[in-house]
Amino acid sequence: MAGYLRIVLEKRAGFEVVHTADPQEALTLIRGGGFDVLLTDIELPGLTGLQIAASVRDSHPHLPIMVMTAHASVDYAITALRSQVDEFVLKPVDSADLIAKVNALVTLGRSRESARTAQVVLVVGAHPDDAEIGVGGLMAAHRAAGDQVVILTLSRGARGGAADDRQHESLAAAELIGARLFMEDLEDTKISSGDPTVGMIERVIAEVSPTIMYTHSIHDRHQDHRAVHQAAAVAARKVPTFACFQSPSATVDFRPNRFAPIDTFESTKLALLAAFSSQASVRDYLEPDFVLATARYWSRFGGGRSAEPLEVIRDVAGVSGPAAAARSDPDTDGSTVFGNADWGVTQ
Repeated sequence: MAGYLRIVLEKRAGFEVVHTADPQEALTLIRGGGFDVLLTDIELPGLTGLQIAASVRDSHPHLPIMVMTAHASVDYAITALRSQVDEFVLKPVDSADLIAKVNALVTLGRSRESARTAQVVLVVGAHPDDAEIGVGGLMAAHRAAGDQVVILTLSRGARGGAADDRQHESLAAAELIGARLFMEDLEDTKISSGDPTVGMIERVIAEVSPTIMYTHSIHDRHQDHRAVHQAAAVAARKVPTFACFQSPSATVDFRPNRFAPIDTFESTKLALLAAFSSQASVRDYLEPDFVLATARYWSRFGGGRSAEPLEVIRDVAGVSGPAAAARSDPDTDGSTVFGNADWGVTQ
């Protein structure tokens, strides 16, 4: 079937076709962008095509998806529609019909892209690496979706290492994903919940006009984290979407109600955290296996393999920010479902 699709789409329709049977390779390819249509079968080893489609819909919401199957089942069709698949076709498929459907999907995808309004995402952390620990994967997802990401760090973390080193590490991490960095120099462990903290956050909000804002939860043992949450809640009163991430010092009262999938962005999150090399020997929660295990744990509430938890305080713009990076399902109380990808087609 793969050979047949390639011949038809390349020889008769002028497409460039990329095929892989390896889901992880496919995720890497799709993360790199440049594809106009995704084709996947239903029956795949270890996954279904609908799981694959859900994963791609979460990370690349505008990419049109065609699911193919030999099973003429109404249940499959209903599930495909619920997974937001754009086209559901039965095998064998007529070559002319295949070309017509793929061309239509290309047009659909490009119209979605032109209609999309990019979000401006502001992430406010008390110390260097706070933003990357809390929503490193979600920031990468926002950037992959074309959103602007701005990081505001309110202290240089002098109590946790050399301030200059930590500032350079913050800059390196921001550059990895093309984020804009604002770095203030409030005294570590003595950040106020009022001014000047509120004023600093307000100035950045006035400059970048965020539609989505992430910061610390109030449910945290660290006094700086609680103070930043309180200051941000005041400063962000006109930001449409406001949500709180989990820090390593969060308490058991941290109660997320949204689980943002980061299945294709775990490696980016690890790279962001690796930029903070001065902390590697003193912060065990920066170890890759710890980070991955935490994301794996939270995915149990939202499906897939990896997720970052959020306490959503206000959601007008859509915390699903990278245009569905945290898509809600009304049947699962805000959880998400995602898997892997198999076919990529470009024109």
